[in-house]
Amino acid sequence: MPAKQLEAPYPVIDIDPHFSRVVRYMRPNDYLLWGGVTASGPILISLWERVDPTKATHGIRHAARFAGCMGFMAGFMLAYQNSSFRFLGLKENQREQERDFEELSALAKEGKALYGESDLSPYLQGVAARNSTYSQFKLQTMPWFNLVNHKDHGVDTAKYSK
Repeated sequence: MPAKQLEAPYPVIDIDPHFSRVVRYMRPNDYLLWGGVTASGPILISLWERVDPTKATHGIRHAARFAGCMGFMAGFMLAYQNSSFRFLGLKENQREQERDFEELSALAKEGKALYGESDLSPYLQGVAARNSTYSQFKLQTMPWFNLVNHKDHGVDTAKYSK
């Protein structure tokens, strides 16, 4: 059964982009968001300590480290989701469209698989695709990334071979 078509304000590039591709296509503002969310945890812990001191014997070092780690993970999820939304056409994606066309057209001219080779059987590739398609919408509930190369990306690949 084909994946449900998403109504998006911008052209859809890929409904199930590979993890490495999403990270490679991140923009500088995604990295700034990631860094800001990472730094916000320890900063808030420090501010709260000034407003309402805990008088802990070892300070707030462990709480600030934990908040930094949680901020790092949350910031990555937000940056990943923003980058994924550009693939889905939910955010402005002109740069990604151009880069995608150049990258995949070059692969098509070389005769290579557009989305990479996989050692998995076609059945397992389909299972992986069905499990990770549109998973970007629920990263806050269950982080699930596409880590498998497969052919089910919800776009017409004929445009790359012209």
